[in-house]
Amino acid sequence: MSRTAVIEILQKIERLDNKDRLTLEREMARRLEKEWAKETAKARKIARSRGITQGVIDEMIERRRYGK
Repeated sequence: MSRTAVIEILQKIERLDNKDRLTLEREMARRLEKEWAKETAKARKIARSRGITQGVIDEMIERRRYGK
């Protein structure tokens, strides 16, 4: 997407009334949350396949933080 297209979109957003802007913001937040959930599910699957558990993570943090 070109810079011109982005500027045009931003200008259109600025012209929205408050109700429409709120609707847009909610939809964008919903989409971001959906993408976040998808990516975290993939990351958890990879971690499980590598044997990385919350306990392993906690242990590594403790070692790093306290030199244990």
